[in-house]
Amino acid sequence: MESQMSYHAARAALEWQIELGADEAIGDVPVVRYGLPDKLTAEPAAKPEHPAPSKPVQAAQGPEAAGPDPVAVAREAATAAPDLSALRAAMAGYEHCDLKRGARTLVFADGEPGARVMIIGEAPGREEDREGRPFVGAAGRLLDRMLAAVGMARAGDGEPVYITNVMPWRPPQNREPKPEEIAMMLPFLARHVNLAAPELLVVMGNTSCQAILGQRGITRLRGTWTEAFGRPALPMFHPAYLLRNPGAKREAWADLLSLRARLETER
Repeated sequence: MESQMSYHAARAALEWQIELGADEAIGDVPVVRYGLPDKLTAEPAAKPEHPAPSKPVQAAQGPEAAGPDPVAVAREAATAAPDLSALRAAMAGYEHCDLKRGARTLVFADGEPGARVMIIGEAPGREEDREGRPFVGAAGRLLDRMLAAVGMARAGDGEPVYITNVMPWRPPQNREPKPEEIAMMLPFLARHVNLAAPELLVVMGNTSCQAILGQRGITRLRGTWTEAFGRPALPMFHPAYLLRNPGAKREAWADLLSLRARLETER
């Protein structure tokens, strides 16, 4: 009984001191800190019998340490592609974009190469990643209906169009591509436009406008003709945006009529 009382008393005293703010255990004998030396001398560490040779500082500096510039590598690979088939192979062999590691397939293009109109979307979604074609699923079906309404189609009846994306691989969770990821793929896109040789470009969505035109704000940009890759370009709402905002279909219809009129004028 006596030992139990001593334990409880000691614990109560300790809790009381902690409550008062005590955070250090102090011995019974005071320490005269003025009598301590300014610096404590420690015994030098024993040297290894065979010390490893030190690496020169220059080895960790300079551009060589960081590896090749991914944009420069992309530009060289894209420039060397003589046709669309070679460009696709060059993109498939490009290893500097981490999106490739998480995607199922390379989404290159759809429609008819050499068409007068080339549509450039943003990045593949789940359905596009699964099928390896841009603009499939609900957004793709809406795009097909939009094109059919003005006599165009990616396949079948109607004036042909050619379709691709800024990014050939799906970002995780459909997030927006990072600026450095876009920068890596822009040389491939520029070469893609050059090889496909369309007369007009349709730039769909904010990400595409940011990558190609250097501007965001699709509600402000849409419907106004500009220039991209040396060709007339028309910013438009992305079909996925129209699915979320059906009220914007009126503006999209006006943009399609503008595209149709431009084609008729320059025929």
